[in-house]
Amino acid sequence: MPSNSTRVTALARLEVSDFPNRIPRRVVSLVPSTTETLAGLGLGPSVVGRTRYCVHPRPWVDTLPVVGGTKDPDLRAIEALRPDLIVVNEEENRPEQFAELSRIAPLWVAFPRDVDDALDDVRRMAAALGAGPAGEDLASRIEAARSQARAAAAGLGPFRHACLVWRKPWRAAGPDTFVSALLAEVGGVNVVPRGQGRYPAITPEELAADAPDVVLLPSEPYPFRPEHAADLAGLAPRARLVDGQLLFWHGARLELAFPYLARLQRP
Repeated sequence: MPSNSTRVTALARLEVSDFPNRIPRRVVSLVPSTTETLAGLGLGPSVVGRTRYCVHPRPWVDTLPVVGGTKDPDLRAIEALRPDLIVVNEEENRPEQFAELSRIAPLWVAFPRDVDDALDDVRRMAAALGAGPAGEDLASRIEAARSQARAAAAGLGPFRHACLVWRKPWRAAGPDTFVSALLAEVGGVNVVPRGQGRYPAITPEELAADAPDVVLLPSEPYPFRPEHAADLAGLAPRARLVDGQLLFWHGARLELAFPYLARLQRP
């Protein structure tokens, strides 16, 4: 019998051919960015449940039953919705819960590490759910926005950044994260050293020694506020509050993220 990790890996590559008898029509999404993407693909009528953190697009999303959070899904509530597919993410959800979830319905397991991975996931998921042309159209629009953002950043040169994700203790996004790859698209150079984990703890003194040009304080996963930027005064030329959804959400929101990144002023 395969181990739980092997089972997850197998589920991560579900394709339309994995549903030979019928396309899934009752989908529970436990990933906020994917809930939004499903709506953007015209698949809203197939979504029968979402987490409390799935907040886009409104008002449609408010009509869906809530099945707990990304880390604490309500298994009974999910089972009661009779899904034929559950969408999860290895980083946003807890992989140790995937075995229990897979007893309810097959899992679509995503874990994009960069923009190319995210585009691939959009295309494959759309095809598996019978919305292949819509997936190609969305991916093409994201690629166009990506090209425009790259062109806008090309003459500005690189900028060194640290993107914080938590406080008490302070934590930063390491180089092996989606947000780091996304910022690299517009010249971002992550000052957090490799080999310290995906989201290592970092002290103010270490942050100062890494000498970033800018410290980014996103609105999620930790809701940074102006007073937190003041706490970092003197550690960098500027600590800047930024939209966390535009930095961390993969999928449809990337179409908005690239114009936002293109406007992100250099220090």
